[in-house]
Amino acid sequence: MSLINHVAVEMPRSLTEETVAFYELLGFERVSPPESLLDIAAWVRSGEQTIHLLYVEDPVVPPRGHIAIVRADYEGTVARLEAAGHSYRRHEVHWGSPRGYATDPVGHMIEVMEFPPPL
Repeated sequence: MSLINHVAVEMPRSLTEETVAFYELLGFERVSPPESLLDIAAWVRSGEQTIHLLYVEDPVVPPRGHIAIVRADYEGTVARLEAAGHSYRRHEVHWGSPRGYATDPVGHMIEVMEFPPPL
């Protein structure tokens, strides 16, 4: 079995607090990376899943690439995003799960769904 340990996205250091706060709305919490990595990234984690927010001057934001996050409290999550001023676009339901998209402060597209597709 393989397990994805983390994903890494780029962001300017100046957007660290806003970006971490966005991921906190999605159920992540800020954790400290190892001391040797403190100058290159901020980390957020939910359970065993970690997102590395890499500090770069000019981040690359893919136009269609995205991170998909499962939230059992889907409607509450959407309400928190919207209350914090983030736009949320509900999208077509393909497998019975409500889902949609928001963008983090850097512009990375984040898909939020209530449950994942069946395997």
